[in-house]
Amino acid sequence: MSSSPTIDDVARAAGVSTATVSRALNLPDAVRPALREKVLAAVERLGYVANAGARALSLNRSGTVGVVVPTIDNAIFAQGLQAFQRRMAAAGRVVLIAFSDYDPKQELTQVQALLARGVDALALTGISQRPELLARLAQRGLPWVHTGSYPAPPGAACVGFRNRAAVMRAVQYLLDLGHRRIAMLAGVTAGNDRAAERVAGVREGLARAGLKLPAALLAESPYALQPAREAARRLLSASPPPTALVCGNDVLALGALLECQAAGIAVPQQLSVVGFDDLEIARQWHPALTTMHVPTDAMWTMAAEYLLARLEGRLTNAVQSEVRAELVVRDSAARPAATPSASPAASPARPAPTAARVAKRSRR
Repeated sequence: MSSSPTIDDVARAAGVSTATVSRALNLPDAVRPALREKVLAAVERLGYVANAGARALSLNRSGTVGVVVPTIDNAIFAQGLQAFQRRMAAAGRVVLIAFSDYDPKQELTQVQALLARGVDALALTGISQRPELLARLAQRGLPWVHTGSYPAPPGAACVGFRNRAAVMRAVQYLLDLGHRRIAMLAGVTAGNDRAAERVAGVREGLARAGLKLPAALLAESPYALQPAREAARRLLSASPPPTALVCGNDVLALGALLECQAAGIAVPQQLSVVGFDDLEIARQWHPALTTMHVPTDAMWTMAAEYLLARLEGRLTNAVQSEVRAELVVRDSAARPAATPSASPAASPARPAPTAARVAKRSRR
């Protein structure tokens, strides 16, 4: 016998036909359990590995699903990919991963590469894709799902949350604490609908309180610590400086906290900082970061479930599913320090909003 066993070797070892081996491996429900176990035992004993190309030809399916995320430098995407891959692996499917680096042109290139490799379905990040990309997927009849944004364009599937509304809850929390000079450290909004919606959420949240977001209190930064520190430095140099900073994600918030530490700015005594995503490191940082918790595992698992339902014929139409980002109150936000002109009589103290009160209000 050759060092690379073939399907004929498995058939002889199990005492069945090659057609039975193929059905046992590719269509297990079509084979009696006892016979399937016999084939699988022979596969295990011989160390047989099925030819993926032949399987794809016989089933007109590759058994692979593509995913395009901006990067895995940010743990939020690595966590989501792990949840997605775990569910796909349980269904016997292989995940092929590509990265767009927040560039719609690069995303189109990567999707074309995945299509050339015969993926059966795709998961995309956000809803900022080029129209020609989506048109190509629709033309092929390929199932796809948008993650991280809700809602998606009509006729498209998504599993995500309302980024604007989520940030507005963070802004409202800071307003309830008494902050009126609130800055925004955003991700780069070009080609990133999630970043743009979070900036819009800060603007709208402030507008509801009769406030504005001045140009001097808005900065965009790549999602990396050093550029986040530099952007935070510019915001903190505004005159007068902000008393609170809303960040587009936790990486930006951690960069801001590092800059505050270097500049001798006490958090939250002199500056309150709020993040977005609820990364594990945000919980362990000092001070622990107040942030918006995104149900990443659930969101990506739901995206995998949707694609599996489409591939297995259990679902024929696009479905849009909403998850909710919730405010997690920790130690990095507090009431603004009293100004010299403020007097107790003019500004009566109110108790700071607690996590329970915030949660109760956010469910309304």
